[in-house]
Amino acid sequence: MNIRLKRILMATLLLVAAMGVEYKEELPLWQLLFVYLVPYIIVGYDVIIEAVEAICHGKGLDEHFLMTVASAGAMAVSFMPGAETQFAEAVVVMLFFQIGELFEEHAEDKSRESISHLMNIRPDAACVVRDGEELTVDPATVGVGETIIVRPGDRVPLDGRITGGRSALDTSALTGESMPRNVAAGDDIVSGCVNMSGVLTVEVTKTFGTSTVAKIIDLVENASEKKSRRETFITRFAHVYTPVVVGMAVVIAVVVPAVCACVPCVDRCMGGASYGDWLNRALTFLVVSCPCALVISVPLTFFCGIGGASKRGILIKGSVYAETLARLRTVVFDKTGTLTKGTFAVSEIRAVGMDGGRLLALAAAAERRSSHPIAAALLKACGDTGCSGLEAEDIHETAGRGIQATVDGDSVYVGNRRMMEENGVTVGTEPHGGTAVHVAVGGVYAGCIIISDVVKEDARDAVGELKRLGIRRTVMLTGDDGETAEHIAAAVGVDEWHAGLLPADKVVAIDDDITAFVGDGINDAPVLARADVGIAMGALGSDAAIEAADVVLMDDRPSKVALAIRASRRTLNIATENIVLAVGIKAAVPVLAALGTASLWMAVFADVGVTVITVLNAMRALSQR
Repeated sequence: MNIRLKRILMATLLLVAAMGVEYKEELPLWQLLFVYLVPYIIVGYDVIIEAVEAICHGKGLDEHFLMTVASAGAMAVSFMPGAETQFAEAVVVMLFFQIGELFEEHAEDKSRESISHLMNIRPDAACVVRDGEELTVDPATVGVGETIIVRPGDRVPLDGRITGGRSALDTSALTGESMPRNVAAGDDIVSGCVNMSGVLTVEVTKTFGTSTVAKIIDLVENASEKKSRRETFITRFAHVYTPVVVGMAVVIAVVVPAVCACVPCVDRCMGGASYGDWLNRALTFLVVSCPCALVISVPLTFFCGIGGASKRGILIKGSVYAETLARLRTVVFDKTGTLTKGTFAVSEIRAVGMDGGRLLALAAAAERRSSHPIAAALLKACGDTGCSGLEAEDIHETAGRGIQATVDGDSVYVGNRRMMEENGVTVGTEPHGGTAVHVAVGGVYAGCIIISDVVKEDARDAVGELKRLGIRRTVMLTGDDGETAEHIAAAVGVDEWHAGLLPADKVVAIDDDITAFVGDGINDAPVLARADVGIAMGALGSDAAIEAADVVLMDDRPSKVALAIRASRRTLNIATENIVLAVGIKAAVPVLAALGTASLWMAVFADVGVTVITVLNAMRALSQR
């Protein structure tokens, strides 16, 4: 059981016993004080200690100070002539303050649980191969270049490259997605994933301290350092508000009774209250004016919101960025790797005088030994066996032009329009929507194969969702030519596009609107710096993206941008609700306290009740639907 809860329960039982003693026994006032001091000290000793330490270290007046002064003052009022004992009320002040603290602890524990999946991805051990033996060691002791074994069910302890084996990885702890990722020899692997099937042999490429899992955990743990404007305002407000409240309480306790004593008409207007009544009003005013609900609930709301987003593979580096996300008006996308997959694929074959399959097979055979991305796209489209029977000889590759080869005795040219024209081959109208790879066989034009970047499956839905969220302007930036850019822009539905841009040129799309830039790395540093919030997408295993961006989306889905905005707006709305509720109550009840219509019990319930309500409301931010 929670220690604080034990103290609350014990103090409650002792308080009930003390009230029974007071009711049945006629004890002297000082003896009754000692009876109530037992539950008071049990439930409130830490509050008193923190109040004293805050004053001694010059940290100013805080809620612990207010509660200590109010409860101690209630006990002191009991010794005034004609005053009723306030010992029980003093204990209740501490008791309900601790109940509020208990709810705060519970909410923080819940929010920590929401990001505990990130803490759980920290591996405890690694199986390393040394001198031919497999040893189980601390991952922090494994160096770069060593070989580790990852068996089915094991969590990958370190970043590396697979040198043997084939398997499927569960990346849900990092990306929030349940779809396994298939890997084989030659693929990179990151720490924190779970190996689901085959045994993998991995060459370590990063030490434990610089691994993906370590960076992500550090990012989440330090997210609270970058506070939103609401949080910083609340902090500044509390520093000014608390001394003002104490000053007003002093005025109620000292100045007003003195004025009433000197001016009879004022005393009559105030109801002819005694000095003990005024002191009691001042104490009630102190309790109800405590800014606990504001100071606790607003930072807690952002903490819960960031934790809830992390469960979906969205890492927000601080509440200041969550606030900016909620206020976005323009979203600017990089094209390659963000809206598109960044991989070339054959999208169309236009054959002239021969079968399209034959045209593709001839082109793939000529390009078989090339390392160019276009060659890889041709070979992939042709398949492993589609051109296996064709042999290419006398291969000559011209940079920026294409390839000339002899395939099955025919002279084959595969390249761009310039290559065709230089070899006397007439080419028709250049097709749109991709890169045209022209093919000539025996000096005669045989057609073209259109290679284009593949648009991501959810790119159009992502842009549409942003517009439904009220984003005024969506922009796509690319270094490609205008025709390719226009084709992709139409496919995804962005409002405008800019083509032929160098990284430094991309700032032209960033205006005075609140703007986010979405990219897949740090090669767009100028525009990331110019945008109000930089969003790195597909950052699984990318150190550069994790370090450079303000928001990190751990997978390749552009739809996560809209999800991040929705989560941030919901968090901001909950924080605003808490501010309105707390300020509304704190503005009304202190007036009643000063006028003597609110008792100390009512003040305690009002203060703790508002705190509990705002804390429970803050916990709603954990659920990011």
